[in-house]
Amino acid sequence: MTTITVKNIPDNLYEALKMRAKLNRRSVNSEIIHTLEKTFLPRPVDVDAFLDEISQLREKTAAYPLNDELLNQMKNEGRP
Repeated sequence: MTTITVKNIPDNLYEALKMRAKLNRRSVNSEIIHTLEKTFLPRPVDVDAFLDEISQLREKTAAYPLNDELLNQMKNEGRP
């Protein structure tokens, strides 16, 4: 395996990385590898499963139709 050294990481970025690693119960190194894998090695999408999820979501939200008129009304009601 290859080793990479990253220099001059901004403090705020490193703190965010440490926090995410802690939340995910990983080391900082493992979190970096995980993030790189998600970015550069995306998983293939199961199209049928994805379309099934979309259909289920549409069924759940069918009783709550949104259109421009309703969205504009809601935005205007929320403004002073």
